[in-house]
Amino acid sequence: MFTGIIEAFGTIGNITHDGTNVHFDIDSSLASELKIDQSLAHDGVCLTVVQTTPDSYRVTAIDETLQKTNLSQWKVGKKVNLERCMPANGRFDGHIVQGHVDQVGQVKSITDQDGSWIFEIAFDHDLGNVTVEKGSITVNGTSLTCFNSRPGSFSVAIIPYTYEFTNFHQLVSGDLVNLEFDILGKYIQRITKGYL
Repeated sequence: MFTGIIEAFGTIGNITHDGTNVHFDIDSSLASELKIDQSLAHDGVCLTVVQTTPDSYRVTAIDETLQKTNLSQWKVGKKVNLERCMPANGRFDGHIVQGHVDQVGQVKSITDQDGSWIFEIAFDHDLGNVTVEKGSITVNGTSLTCFNSRPGSFSVAIIPYTYEFTNFHQLVSGDLVNLEFDILGKYIQRITKGYL
């Protein structure tokens, strides 16, 4: 389980295709602290560490993951947001995040507010996911608060610290981002729709 509080960047060092799987070798300051079989969120996608070196590590994405996230668009040199699982004695500084991306969204606009940035993000409402005003959302693994919430789109405000220390500073209009909707909202929606 994660909380959506980004710890560090990783940089894609190499990409290897192996049948329908893709191996990503990632350079990161966290590499020396990782162990094989450990779960780590990459732009909000929970992936398992399969190899480690002092400066880098490898994770593997299967076809299902590639189809439902933006990982198929990753290129060598891309920065990704990293978060290790929350320790049992940790604090919930963000919200409950599983690392299971529900769908991709698209950055529709970025507005510089002279001290913060407003990102408007659109998503396919027909897939059944919803946001609520002042509710939680995870965008590329980052725990954020929605506003201007409407069917198929929402906005988030990014403070300078988050802009600098996550990959939001690299995003441009048209980019695809990984979205994980609030788990409590997903359960409530299922119950109210009778999907038991």
